[in-house]
Amino acid sequence: MHVLSTEILVDGRIVRVAKLRNEEFDYVKDPDAFVVALKAFPEARADIFTFLQEQHETEPKYTYYHEANSISVLPVSTYDHWLTRQIDSKTRNMIRKAAKCGVELKVTECDDEFVRGALEIYNESPIRQGMRFWHYGIDFAEMKRQLVTFLERSSFVGAYHGKELIGFFKLTRNTSSASVMQIISKIASRDKAPNNALLAKAVELCASLGIPFLQYGTWGSGGLADYKIRHGFTRFDIPRYYVPLNSRGKLAIRLKLYRRPSQWIPEPVLERLVAWRGAWYS
Repeated sequence: MHVLSTEILVDGRIVRVAKLRNEEFDYVKDPDAFVVALKAFPEARADIFTFLQEQHETEPKYTYYHEANSISVLPVSTYDHWLTRQIDSKTRNMIRKAAKCGVELKVTECDDEFVRGALEIYNESPIRQGMRFWHYGIDFAEMKRQLVTFLERSSFVGAYHGKELIGFFKLTRNTSSASVMQIISKIASRDKAPNNALLAKAVELCASLGIPFLQYGTWGSGGLADYKIRHGFTRFDIPRYYVPLNSRGKLAIRLKLYRRPSQWIPEPVLERLVAWRGAWYS
């Protein structure tokens, strides 16, 4: 459903929470007007509306109740500065290794040939990063549907070994930042360090376009978090706002009933559970 030409999702049974469908790539420009429109939209039947500020805005701009939403952000100036000052020698060596292994990076169109290559990567394994890979088993039509979102403000880069697509990323630009929507490579080509080369290319693109901030998902722990830190990403705590739309929403915010079950688990316990899950899938 759409409110003020923006697609929203409403989730939850006891407490229904509305948010932008693509909240990390779309932003509410006038929250007050959006809340008024959402309250007047009976089909939504939402109790709470939640939204984020843009990636680089860490200071709260609005008076609504908010909590910190931790994301991974890389401040970008020039590619050379990143290569020599923001990453360590091991990461630089991995980027060089990709070139020595014959990995070639190309800015490409999202045509049918590219979609077929991406589909082959997605369907390589049902397990990635120690957990079930939810995109495994999708078909060509679904792969294409996922890739073409925000097409007018996105760039695609493929990592090729010969004619084979072994990895790719999609970079989506916002008003003063960019986000890596997808970055993935073949497990069978891990020895060629394609992901290191892809992320280096993402930084190079941002620098050439004058984009000062690059986001790569949320801040966390484990292997992926270590990978981000080695590539210069830091933790940005941006406000996530919670706006009650009715009396039930006010009570739910007071009791924090909008939280997912995992958010009630202490972080050390959650990290151990994630490790056990990874061992189980392995």
